[in-house]
Amino acid sequence: MITLKNKDTQEIIGTLTPAQLQFLMDRLEEESPEDHDYWLNRAELEILAEEGADAGLVELLSKAMGAGDEVEVEWDISA
Repeated sequence: MITLKNKDTQEIIGTLTPAQLQFLMDRLEEESPEDHDYWLNRAELEILAEEGADAGLVELLSKAMGAGDEVEVEWDISA
């Protein structure tokens, strides 16, 4: 299972499918191979949607932003 959390609050946002995680990894910046977090804003979320992000991923990331315009999320693969 791939868990997505708000990096600042450590609140669990939901789970990602392997395909959703790969989509993010292919499009968002990772500073190193050990980097498991992403910062994004509403404009980037719109771009992800235009590039084919599935509706579930867009909804999850939008939920993570809440009423704000940006969020830093991190993912973790657990057994």
